[in-house]
Amino acid sequence: MSLQERQPVGVTEDGLDYDALADLLGDRVIGREHHLNAEGFVVRPTDVEETLELLRDEAGFDHLSCLTAQEYEDRYESIYHLTKYDDRTQELSVVVPADPEDPVSESAAGVYETANWHEREAYDLVGVDYDDHPDLRRILLPETWQGHPLANDYHQDRPQLVPFQEHKNPLEDDHHDAESDTMFLNIGPHHPATHGVLHLKTTLDGEQVADVDPDIGYLHRCEEQMAQQGTYRHQIMPYPDRWDYASAGLLNEWAYARVAEDLNDIEVPEYAQVIRTMGAELCRIAAHMLAVGTFALDIYGDFTAIFMYAMRDREKVQNILEDLTGQRMMFNYFRLGGVVWDLPEPREEFFEQTRDFLDDLPETLEEYHDLITNNEIFQKRVIDTGVLDPEDAKSYGCTGPVARASGIDYDLRRDDPYGYYDELDWDVITENGGDNYSRFLVRMQEVEQSARIIEQCVDLLEDWPEDERTIQSNVPRTLKPEPDTETYRAVEGAKGELGIYVRSDGTDKPGRFKIRSPCFSNLSALESMSEGEYVPDLVATLGSLDVILGEVDR
Repeated sequence: MSLQERQPVGVTEDGLDYDALADLLGDRVIGREHHLNAEGFVVRPTDVEETLELLRDEAGFDHLSCLTAQEYEDRYESIYHLTKYDDRTQELSVVVPADPEDPVSESAAGVYETANWHEREAYDLVGVDYDDHPDLRRILLPETWQGHPLANDYHQDRPQLVPFQEHKNPLEDDHHDAESDTMFLNIGPHHPATHGVLHLKTTLDGEQVADVDPDIGYLHRCEEQMAQQGTYRHQIMPYPDRWDYASAGLLNEWAYARVAEDLNDIEVPEYAQVIRTMGAELCRIAAHMLAVGTFALDIYGDFTAIFMYAMRDREKVQNILEDLTGQRMMFNYFRLGGVVWDLPEPREEFFEQTRDFLDDLPETLEEYHDLITNNEIFQKRVIDTGVLDPEDAKSYGCTGPVARASGIDYDLRRDDPYGYYDELDWDVITENGGDNYSRFLVRMQEVEQSARIIEQCVDLLEDWPEDERTIQSNVPRTLKPEPDTETYRAVEGAKGELGIYVRSDGTDKPGRFKIRSPCFSNLSALESMSEGEYVPDLVATLGSLDVILGEVDR
């Protein structure tokens, strides 16, 4: 009997029975912690793989959403944040302490594919060594980097020297096999189809892709470290706009707002929740417009029509967002407890501008379908290429349109409700093809659903009594959560699950601030999606993932 045919261990009508899960794990559990979002089970560094296998196979925890690593005075620690694609509200943390002198922990990459990249990042930045990891090397910093930036003994002013031999010619005789048909091909980081600064180390067997190794980190800007130097109340909120900087700023801001409000027990007025929901969906439309336009440009180079049409309609959304927030890109509009100010005056003009955009959108989308969806060249390039089956998508931790295009019905707006989403009428879009075409179709249909949400928000805001328009709750000027309070919260970003883990240290600044980027996990699946295909298919698959390197690298 499969897990789908029987009740997972620890599931009751009221939610999770953590005692039953502890019984399942037996003496592997050596301690328990309480985090605001979920219970945490402490296990030995040598029991990681067995623990996670049991939780996945017997208890149904098929989604490793995030891995957080950090160093304390007496130990290193890895936290595996687990949840379920079928029920996002069921969460569990697996906490793995490691020796401070020799921080070695068993790898989880044999259980969840997404642990591969997450553990590489933890090794790179914190210094935890994951035993039996299939490819434990740096991921954001160069291989020649000295030290681990988030370790307590890291010397920031230490000179970084790159030995000449690190850049020897890879085509020298000792690197060349005369009998091999394989060829090494660099794609990016300067090629426009790599969407910023992504380097794909590609191995070809004849004309087919035998292996592709995404080389990231060119846009790493220490966003987590900067957030750890800022105060909860005032100094962190401007940073999220810079993660997914392609019009998705309010979605990013909401990720931070949600985790900080949870950590500090802050309520948000209903009126402000409606404004947040409307603004977030405007950002989603703008981000999807950019994704559609650049994807068509990647596929068959249609710059003058499709790309410019998409930019034209994205500009309409940008104009609305500029009126709302005062900025075109780096909005900095959300505040803990609400938003920074009310809708622009005169309100009637703002509502009219928004409704005009929504009224024109159905005809606009129909035009896109004529130009793109029904285009034979486009169809031949994207149908049955870049296929990602549901089980692989789950193992790699894929979320957002990438997961929903593989038939995974997972959307945090519905599955872990926040804002005003659970009060509105809208649908989660899924497709079953799992290919590049399906990912495009999901984004097109999600624009329609976002428009439905925005229209309902506008209706509510128009009729909201003037004396009840509270945009912010009363938040203390200085926020100091209790020491060692921990939580992980996420929102449905334009690309998928955008989550943040925060641990407080009793001060007005986070002790640890970890960003879970949806693009990071989605991009890690590129190798699985591209093996055996041709270079043009690889380019199409990369475009269908809609990655933003500012969010991948952080």
